[in-house]
Amino acid sequence: MEKENPPLPPLQPVTLRINGKERRLELAPWTSLLDALREHLHLTGTKKGCDHGQCGACTVLVDGKRINSCLTLAMMQEDKEITTVEGLAKDGELHPVQQAFIDNDAFQCGYCTPGQICSVIGLVNEGKAKTMDDIRDLMSGNVCRCGAYVNIVKVVQEALERSEAR
Repeated sequence: MEKENPPLPPLQPVTLRINGKERRLELAPWTSLLDALREHLHLTGTKKGCDHGQCGACTVLVDGKRINSCLTLAMMQEDKEITTVEGLAKDGELHPVQQAFIDNDAFQCGYCTPGQICSVIGLVNEGKAKTMDDIRDLMSGNVCRCGAYVNIVKVVQEALERSEAR
């Protein structure tokens, strides 16, 4: 006789504030923020790379800080402001970091670019990067398999200079 699996827990209501809009969802308690964004809200700019927090393709901003969305549960992000790459442009104008990626040719295949962009913005918000070594260290959680690192570092430098000029 085959043993029956126990029933799954019921879906839980979750309200997330994403890119300035409240979104109400019914999610399994173990749903990652990444899966909520991609599979439930169809915000596919955030990429699923390794699903283990090692590549940075899933980086988003939560209350202005960068996080790996694959490593956090969606339910843990209630009452926080979540910003994905889709929420960076304002009034048809790219965010300055998005524009800097284009101007500096800081991407090749583009798969890691949304996570890289969010990571650069979070890095600037953190205010910890003072040297080239700091930039390289603080961006090391975002992998670019195409090797666009030299130009990505230029983008970070520009973003830091722009933030200091404010």
